[in-house]
Amino acid sequence: MTLYPKYILSCDIGGTHITSAIVDTNEWVILSDTLSRSHINSSSNAKSIFHNWASNIKSCLNKFNIEIQHIGIAMPGPFDYDNGISLMKNQDKYDAIYKLDTTNALIEELGKQYEIKYINDAAAFLQGEIFAQGLENKDKVLGITLGTGLGSAVWSNGEKAFDADLWKISYKDSIFEESLVTRWFTKRFEQLKGIKENGLKEIIDNHQNSTEFDQLLTEYSTHLEAFLSYFSELHHCNHFIIGGNIAKAWHLIDRDNKFSAFKITKAQYAEKAALIGAASIF
Repeated sequence: MTLYPKYILSCDIGGTHITSAIVDTNEWVILSDTLSRSHINSSSNAKSIFHNWASNIKSCLNKFNIEIQHIGIAMPGPFDYDNGISLMKNQDKYDAIYKLDTTNALIEELGKQYEIKYINDAAAFLQGEIFAQGLENKDKVLGITLGTGLGSAVWSNGEKAFDADLWKISYKDSIFEESLVTRWFTKRFEQLKGIKENGLKEIIDNHQNSTEFDQLLTEYSTHLEAFLSYFSELHHCNHFIIGGNIAKAWHLIDRDNKFSAFKITKAQYAEKAALIGAASIF
C-alpha cells in the first residue's frame, strides 16, 4: 500500500496566476482556508517570476501550522517535468525562465529544502475533475484546457492522466494553439473591429451584441470542432471534459450544433481539480 504524505502543498500555475493550497491526501480534499491566489506578470524577468511564485507559496504555508515537506506543481507545457526545467518560449508567457532550473530557484527563494515535483497542468486538471465528478469508472476521458495556452490530456481507467501534447499540431497555416487561445480572440477581434481588447471577457462585456462578435465566435467554434475531431480520432474517444478561462463562455461558443458528435462535460472544479491532481503525483 502506498503511503502518501498526509499533507501536500499544491500549486496551479497559469499564464496570469498562481494558486496554492494544502491538500489532505487522506480524503483528497483542499483545505480551503489555506487557499492563496496571486496575479503573476508572466512577461516579467526571471527573478520576479520566481520571487512571486515563492511569495504565494509562503502565504499558503503561513496559513497552516503543520510542517510541509512536499510541493506538487501543475505547470503548463512545454516543460521538462522530470527535471523541473521550463521550455516555454514565444508563447506570451514565461520566456524569461526558459531553460532555467525552477526547483533550485524556488528553493532559494523559499529559503528551505522541499521535495518538489511537477505535472502537466492539463493532466492534473483532468485527473482531478474525473475523481471529483465521480467519472473514474469510465473507460477513457479526454481533457482540454482553453486559456493562455491549449492543454490536452488523456485519462484511461486505472492509469494516471498524461499530457497529450497536441498544442503544437499543425493546423491551417500555423498550429492548433494559435487558433484556440486568448491571444487568438484579441488578435482576430482587432482585425475584425479595429479595437484592441485585453481578453475574451472584455470582448464579451463590451461587444457581445456586435456582428463582429458573432463572426468571432463562429470562427472559434469551427477551430475548436476541428481540434475535437482530431483529438477524438487520435485516441478513439468522444467524451471530453473542457475547462480553462475560455470555457467559462461555453454557452456562447457552443453554437450551430457544431459539437453534437461529442459528449462534452464542463469542468466544475477549475483550478481546484489541478491542485488535487498536483498532489496526487506523490
